[in-house]
Amino acid sequence: MEDNEFYNFETVELEIKDFETEGFILDIGGGGEGVIGRLKGKDVVAIDNRKEELEETCDGPLKIIMDARDLKFLDSSFGTATLFFSMMYMKSQEDQRKVLSEARRVLKPGGTLHIWDIDLPQRPATDKEFYLIPLHYRVGDYEAGTGFGMSWPADNRSVEYYVHLAEETGLKLFSTERKMHIFYLVFVKP
Repeated sequence: MEDNEFYNFETVELEIKDFETEGFILDIGGGGEGVIGRLKGKDVVAIDNRKEELEETCDGPLKIIMDARDLKFLDSSFGTATLFFSMMYMKSQEDQRKVLSEARRVLKPGGTLHIWDIDLPQRPATDKEFYLIPLHYRVGDYEAGTGFGMSWPADNRSVEYYVHLAEETGLKLFSTERKMHIFYLVFVKP
């Protein structure tokens, strides 16, 4: 795709801060940039449904090809799960609901789910078919620039949309942070 096919959001400067975890971390959609793998290393189990995405990510995490709608882990296997700009690539609300439900299932009671993504309460006035989120991020001493692009979703996907979906699966909102058009949500499994 050509750059001129994308609606470009303003670049966001984002520092990925360390967070407390217990045991292994399930990084859903953990291929590509592998940001959580850079942050937590060998404590991460990175899953992605695309082998090439896992091949290009950093060394350290255990990498497994897996569909997040049907996780092959036992109930209550992880203290933490993460979705770093992964929800935006799930086309349907039903797929997103399944992924959140599966994440909840594999979390231990008291476990946390961390979601970073774009706040899309409405589509900007544009005829562009795709959007791009340029991101400059820092994980410890590592800094990089990247972009996450996708076709516009059929529905508006605001922070409230994601909170509602997660709460429908039984997760409880713990904290919310926003930076421009990016959000970071933390949920807890009761």
